[in-house]
Amino acid sequence: MNRAEAMPLDVKLMNMTAAVLLLTFAVFGAVALARWVARMPVFDIRSITVSGDVQHNNLLTLRANVTPRLSGTFFSVDLARVRTVFESVPWVRQAVVRRDFPNRLQVVLQEHKPVAYWGGDGDVRLINSYGEVFEANVGEVEQEALPQLSGPEGRSAEVLAMYRTLAPLFEPMELPIEQLELSGGGSWRAHLESGAVIELGRGETADIVARVQRFLQTLTQVTSRYARHANAVESADLRHENGYAIRLRGVSTLAAAGPKK
Repeated sequence: MNRAEAMPLDVKLMNMTAAVLLLTFAVFGAVALARWVARMPVFDIRSITVSGDVQHNNLLTLRANVTPRLSGTFFSVDLARVRTVFESVPWVRQAVVRRDFPNRLQVVLQEHKPVAYWGGDGDVRLINSYGEVFEANVGEVEQEALPQLSGPEGRSAEVLAMYRTLAPLFEPMELPIEQLELSGGGSWRAHLESGAVIELGRGETADIVARVQRFLQTLTQVTSRYARHANAVESADLRHENGYAIRLRGVSTLAAAGPKK
């Protein structure tokens, strides 16, 4: 007779119970050992290496400000928490954090690249190249002339995309866009560096582009009739279906009044 078949049921149950208990104790022991090893001083975070975009942040100051806000060892440190701490620093858009055995962290930073100011008068926010709004010391902006963009919150990327579409259209006329606004109702308005205000109206990007192209293609012809250059435009309204209205500096649209009787 097979020995396993002859073994009583209660003995089998006892053996199985003993095996389960032994495995459980082994697992708990391994976990306890791992925790004890993880808390050993040799694994305390001793240094943080920072690389990448650091034009607006001094490395020593960055470490000094961030390190006191970190906790844990090489094994227990919360990398998501470390990333959040670094990304809370002005100018830092993104931080990639990796462990470096046995007690170091490597952090690669990506800074915001400002391409425009965002908001109305008194607003000191900026827009990066991804269309994201961020706050930083505008005195540290290296670019001399950035456009001023504004619109409803959450639509900064849309406004930046429209600016990038329209700005090249005005450049050949030497009429740079200084400000671009999107109203809450969806209407666009451009302020040129020359001081002109251009009402662009509502619609899809293709609609706005078509109006601007029609305006610019005929602008020189219109202004030359009055011996003026394109930069003499004070305002223009492109919202008319088959044309546009324009006002030029020094040109009156009112008929001269006759002599009083």
